[in-house]
Amino acid sequence: MFEGLRFQHWQSARDEDGILVLTLDRAGSSVNALSRAVLDELSEIVERLSFEPPKGIVIRSGKTAGFIVGADIKEFESFERNGTVQDALENGQRVFQKLTRLPCPTVAAIHGVCMGGGTELALACRYRVASRDPSTRIALPEVKLGIFPGWGGSARLPRLIGAPAALELMLSGRSASAENAKALGLVDSLTSPELLVDAAKDLIRHPHARAFTQRATAWATNIWPARQILAPIVVKQTAAKVRKDQYPAPFALIETWRRGGSSITQRLKLEARAVAKLATTSTARNLIRVFFLQERLKSLGSGAEHGIRHIHVVGAGVMGGDIAAWCALRGFEVTLQDREMKYVQPALNRARELFAKKLKTVDRIDPALARLKADVEGAGIADADLLIEAIFENLEAKQALYRETEPSLKTDALLATNTSSIPLNELRTAVQKPGRFLGLHYFNPVALMPLIEIVRHDQLDAATEKRALAFCKAIDKLPVPVAGTPGFLVNRILMPYLLEAARAYSEGIPGPVIDKAAKKFGMPMGPIELIDTVGLDVAASVSEELGPFLGLDIPPGLGELVKSGKHGKKDGEGFYTWENGKPKKPKVDPNYRAPDDLEDRLILPLLNEAVACLHDKVVDDADLLDAGMIFGAGFAPFRGGPIQHVRDTGVDLLKAKLEALAQRYGDRFKARPGWDNATLKAGA
Repeated sequence: MFEGLRFQHWQSARDEDGILVLTLDRAGSSVNALSRAVLDELSEIVERLSFEPPKGIVIRSGKTAGFIVGADIKEFESFERNGTVQDALENGQRVFQKLTRLPCPTVAAIHGVCMGGGTELALACRYRVASRDPSTRIALPEVKLGIFPGWGGSARLPRLIGAPAALELMLSGRSASAENAKALGLVDSLTSPELLVDAAKDLIRHPHARAFTQRATAWATNIWPARQILAPIVVKQTAAKVRKDQYPAPFALIETWRRGGSSITQRLKLEARAVAKLATTSTARNLIRVFFLQERLKSLGSGAEHGIRHIHVVGAGVMGGDIAAWCALRGFEVTLQDREMKYVQPALNRARELFAKKLKTVDRIDPALARLKADVEGAGIADADLLIEAIFENLEAKQALYRETEPSLKTDALLATNTSSIPLNELRTAVQKPGRFLGLHYFNPVALMPLIEIVRHDQLDAATEKRALAFCKAIDKLPVPVAGTPGFLVNRILMPYLLEAARAYSEGIPGPVIDKAAKKFGMPMGPIELIDTVGLDVAASVSEELGPFLGLDIPPGLGELVKSGKHGKKDGEGFYTWENGKPKKPKVDPNYRAPDDLEDRLILPLLNEAVACLHDKVVDDADLLDAGMIFGAGFAPFRGGPIQHVRDTGVDLLKAKLEALAQRYGDRFKARPGWDNATLKAGA
């Protein structure tokens, strides 16, 4: 069939029944990403098949890593720079349209990761079969890159599974398990990984129509009146989560769907135009940058062995207990120690809830529970490959713990602290073998926050850091190596921001007004609510540690609340009153007008300290700083990180604003060292 043609990325094999299996195995890559070269070859293959169609076609992956991870983002980025995004989109649409129009049945055989363009290719097939395996995840996550599906995904998915379910998948960017995809109608059948191709061939031999209810839902939710009624509702729901001026892609997707008619040609044209326009926005450029930052952090643990099987955690509080649970979830044997069983049991209860949420079925939950054991006596220390100390923030108490436990550790075991602010050069003085001692600073809540700060000190062995990076990869966390100076990276940059918010509160500016100003900038949570969430006592403790180093005092409002015994969310009373885990924010007089400089007062101290951290080499470069603040503190992703925001806004403008604030409010707003750094210039 393909005599005389040689393909670099695709292989084909026809069985005795006349069914053709097309295998995508992108050359020179560990994963399948859809580049222009991959699509050009597929186009040529499909062109040939249109003249001499087989009985059916199965499209599968030749990679063990999964089906298709999506489009080649680096190539997409180059299209944006060259102004050829729309051409690239229309080319991909044409290839998938050719596939759709083949006169024989086509089946996508999905195992493992199926994202973005991979899902769009699957949607262009007549059927989809997926492996019933935990690794199989299907998604259209383009909204996380500031765009939406542009190779026919937004045009086809609503017509397949109905508009409400399709829009929810595309607007959230979430991934669906194989079972969820089957329930939605995105996948036609499920099977085991080893029977995947056989099941796909069976669909070709015995084709079947979709269920009547699915077809009826797809039709009814996409007719013109339904689109005009549903679109405003979905816009309102979306606007409650994100701002259109910050994240335009979700709103453009809804509008494109609302306008799309019954013609696939018209829907594809609208899709390509809208996505090409979004690709030129600063939001898309910065979110794509964030994607590459994430990939860089993931790669930091590659190529090294962690050598860790058993983890012993000392301290079963919220952080220690949740660290232990997460490690058990990710397959490690974990022992959890505290003074008495009454302190350990709440952590075990939370772990059971986490496992039930993540693992779903008893046959997967029970092994995870068995991996996490209470260990009040500390018997697990001697067998541990990694000991994580997660007790309260006190230098002497931590040092005493190291002196007590280290003699029982194996010679090659690692010793780590989860301290959030104490300099490691001070902590390591109590450690016999400081080369194996480091910080593993997790963020709360552990199950949701992806970042871990790998905290260095002046006697850390390079091999220890490599093992720690590999360990972070194994537990599906993003590591950022940081200097062990007070507050490390994230807390050091956050603290001036949080303290200025508390100061503004003590001056009489209402908490909801302060939070609104920060969220308008793009922060995921306002600083007043954030202080309540982490705990006023924790915030005050970190402030006391960092205050002298940063030249900042604890504002009276925060200090008074802590002295009165209020701790925030955990005990229901802080800046706000909390009920059922939600803050009850007081109503603000509708005539109250926030100070014009409130946003600057909050954000500029954060940017100022970020610049100082770069100057002080707390991290190795600006990209790692931005990644740390985005994944550790939720800094507005659409702005690309603090340093990227400085570049985009302009050094001179921001320094002038700092000077104006310093004249108005005091020296805490003076520009910190580092503003003359060449990496702060636009385009650096």
